[in-house]
Amino acid sequence: MNTRKYKNPLLTVDIIIEINTRFVLIERRNPPLGWALPGGFVDYGESIEAAAIREAREETTLPVSLVEQFHTYSDPQRDPRHHTVSIVFIANASGSPKGADDAARAALFTAEELPRPIVFDHHRIISDYLRYRSGALKKDIFTYN
Repeated sequence: MNTRKYKNPLLTVDIIIEINTRFVLIERRNPPLGWALPGGFVDYGESIEAAAIREAREETTLPVSLVEQFHTYSDPQRDPRHHTVSIVFIANASGSPKGADDAARAALFTAEELPRPIVFDHHRIISDYLRYRSGALKKDIFTYN
């Protein structure tokens, strides 16, 4: 009998929710404290798309429409609590976000008015997204070496 314990990364989703020309960030209720994209863990038996829609609604109260899968971020250091792999989606919504569940509050921001601190690797994700939104191709943003 093989008694070896496997230690695998945890699967998460993050959602870039666009409302007009601004996007939603949440202020986290739990450590690490700071601002982040809405998101969280994928439940067993749940698709990543369903997880993104669920997490967006749980943390912002907004029903979202997923537009596209943006990129997968997997740096083992991206989350100080454990190794996570996050699949990031771009989504549309309308209305005013309200912080709920793990979010102490939710608010809309432009690229010029980002709050501090932004936790995890979400500053990098936002930066990559802004390059993409301004016309850069994914192949020019992400390298796979």
